[in-house]
Amino acid sequence: MNKTIQLLKQNNLLKIIDEPLDINLEIPHIAYIEVKKEDSKALLFTNPIDKKNNKTFSTPVLMNVFCSPKAVELFIGDANKIANEIESLLKMKPPVGFSGKIDMFKKLFNLKNVPPKRLKTKGLSQEIIKQGNSAKLSDLPILTTWEQDGGPFITMGQVYTQSLDGKMQNLGMYRLQVYNDGQLGMHWQIHKDSNHFFHEYKKAGKKMPVSIGIGGDPMYIWCGQAPLPIGVFELLLYGFVKKENAKLVKSITNDIYVPYDVDFVIEGFVDPNKMKIEGPFGDHTGYYTLEEEYPVLDITCITSKTNPVFAATVVGKPLLEDKYMGYATERIFLPLLKTTAPDLIDYYMPENGVFHNLILAKINVNYPGHAQQMMHAFWGVGQMSFVKHAIFVSSDAPELHDDEAITKWILNRIKIENLLITKGVVDALDHSSPKFALGGKLGIDCTNEPLNLLDITLLDDKELLTKMQDISSTIISLKQYHTDTFNPITVISVNKKKSQKKLFKKLKPLFNHIKILVIVDDKNNDLTNPYMLVWRVVNNIDSNRDIFISNNTVGIDGTNKTKVDGFYRRWPDDVVCTKSVIDDLRERNIINVDDHFIKFWGIV
Repeated sequence: MNKTIQLLKQNNLLKIIDEPLDINLEIPHIAYIEVKKEDSKALLFTNPIDKKNNKTFSTPVLMNVFCSPKAVELFIGDANKIANEIESLLKMKPPVGFSGKIDMFKKLFNLKNVPPKRLKTKGLSQEIIKQGNSAKLSDLPILTTWEQDGGPFITMGQVYTQSLDGKMQNLGMYRLQVYNDGQLGMHWQIHKDSNHFFHEYKKAGKKMPVSIGIGGDPMYIWCGQAPLPIGVFELLLYGFVKKENAKLVKSITNDIYVPYDVDFVIEGFVDPNKMKIEGPFGDHTGYYTLEEEYPVLDITCITSKTNPVFAATVVGKPLLEDKYMGYATERIFLPLLKTTAPDLIDYYMPENGVFHNLILAKINVNYPGHAQQMMHAFWGVGQMSFVKHAIFVSSDAPELHDDEAITKWILNRIKIENLLITKGVVDALDHSSPKFALGGKLGIDCTNEPLNLLDITLLDDKELLTKMQDISSTIISLKQYHTDTFNPITVISVNKKKSQKKLFKKLKPLFNHIKILVIVDDKNNDLTNPYMLVWRVVNNIDSNRDIFISNNTVGIDGTNKTKVDGFYRRWPDDVVCTKSVIDDLRERNIINVDDHFIKFWGIV
């Protein structure tokens, strides 16, 4: 990653920290705070240490590589330009005339760079080779990010696998838990290509080869999270975007090919009959994902460059670098999404909606029920099938990324009869669904004309709160949003004791003052912070259980769920930094943020 470091330096996007810092909590907490700043930079920790085991590392740690839109453009390119190239190829027609044939030839000739190229030599990633007992994970500065994590996790590992017959390759980016010096937990979820390959090997009774790359070109990392169709090798995307073939070399102890220039390669085999408890882990939802059994990689070899850099990321509550990576993905994959949803104009997956929990889509509306048709199309397309809440607007809506304008536009068009509540597959990390990976879906059709009547009487916050507290002492505070629209939002915080469906019914006498009522727990929620309220609510609701409708009022229960709600899974904790670590880093002036910053982002 030395080329990456130089490029970041040249563009004033790198902060170098030479002070010895602990791989346990300190380094990831610093990165977690840095990326939330408006002027965030990548961080190079040159002296990582392990205080617990009295150990120092010569390998530096690089974090927040995708720290800003500028960094994404440096490493991936102009996302809109790439999208236009893809769209041009998808719309390619038989050429007319000689010049048309030349243009077509140029386009097709450029595709020669798409397939990865297998080299016969060893790679830069194999300058140092350690096998057997000398291949130890403890030699790498692998981070423990959160206090409740099950242990250290590799967070930016490029997991390379192939089908049993060797005809399909896959690159995925999964968290990898360190069990000991020779074993990693493979957190590939039930919907992932690697898991499909795993079951092929299990059925055949064979061990599955796996190689994990760390570092190298940041494009490898981005390709690993790209939502390509099953069976399409993600490094084809590398070749298309970079206009050069990804160069691969064969692993030392298995048949998996990996990029020649990554900083580390961890090789091994997965025994399909061996499973271990993996987790918990503070994940990108901002909640811990709980312990479950996953396959185990038995390590046979670790190779590296002579002077490697260890790449890592930090996940948790937004805003994080996945915002910037996600924007590039959103733009580049728009043309491909249009092939299955041709009336789609644009879409937006806000990072505080944790991407799969909320999507806004702009469409051309050609007939009644068109938006509902598009909802079903989205829920049936690849990774879009994990989206829990989808809001559809028409072509005359404002720019989807203009949060204030599009919110008002939507609130002026919500009709109860245009809500579609259904059920389907949800992300395996979703904690609010009553069953693992299966939960509620909400679609909202806002393609209609704006409403022309506010059919409630507005009260100020103080008066409305007083009336509510006269009905229920569990209500602590209240704030109203967008009272200048036809569907104002009333948010209340509660000291929850019973199902909020019962509270909603008790508040019915006040529904002539309320259009949309959102309920959250008083603990850990700030009613003046709409950014984090969106994050909380879309994380915490299952539309089949948590949306209540009475006449013209909609209730949304965004509280943590328990048995009083008929919820019998274990509800996980929020991901937060360890306060004593943050306090110490602030006292040492290693992080410089005020109390407002800490509170706004829910740091502790």
